[in-house]
Amino acid sequence: MPYEATKPLLAPTADELRARIPGWGSDAAPEHRRTWQQRDDIGDTGAHWTFPERQPGGEDRERSIEHAMLPPVFGTAQPLHGVSGAIRRFAYDHLSETKNTRWLLLVLGDRVESVGAHLRSFATRQPDNPITQTGVLAEAAHHPLRSRFGRGRLDVRHTWMDPIIVAGPWVAAVLLTASVFRRVVRRAR
Repeated sequence: MPYEATKPLLAPTADELRARIPGWGSDAAPEHRRTWQQRDDIGDTGAHWTFPERQPGGEDRERSIEHAMLPPVFGTAQPLHGVSGAIRRFAYDHLSETKNTRWLLLVLGDRVESVGAHLRSFATRQPDNPITQTGVLAEAAHHPLRSRFGRGRLDVRHTWMDPIIVAGPWVAAVLLTASVFRRVVRRAR
């Protein structure tokens, strides 16, 4: 069980692995390991630990299905909410940490949250401005060619995609809005 001082031995022993897997441990000879000189018997370290008092309010918090319980102390600043929260809750409740699907769903939840934040910004007095917030203007003002080439920057490879990825959704939203507006105007006539 995680988060306890006395953890049971979950891994098979080296002899069990050697018997089950042909060739297992062929590189386990001490002279082939970088830290074999440091493997002295260090004895009792004096470390001691008792399970701390549990923080209340963890009944509805997300946790991995691999863990039997939450850690004694956890954050409560960002509770799950809305559609993105439902996506994340599904990922936490049904999928293991070893599944790529879980992580893709968590990334999808982040993307849904960011789209929602962009849409909510239109209801404010200062909506998001993709031109200034992406730093496009700042890069053009501060030695754009010298900072890009000759310095081994890896992002130069995908620079051609950046306007599509950043501006693409905004252009699509404007075109969709214009199309809907035209249809509404035509039906009104």
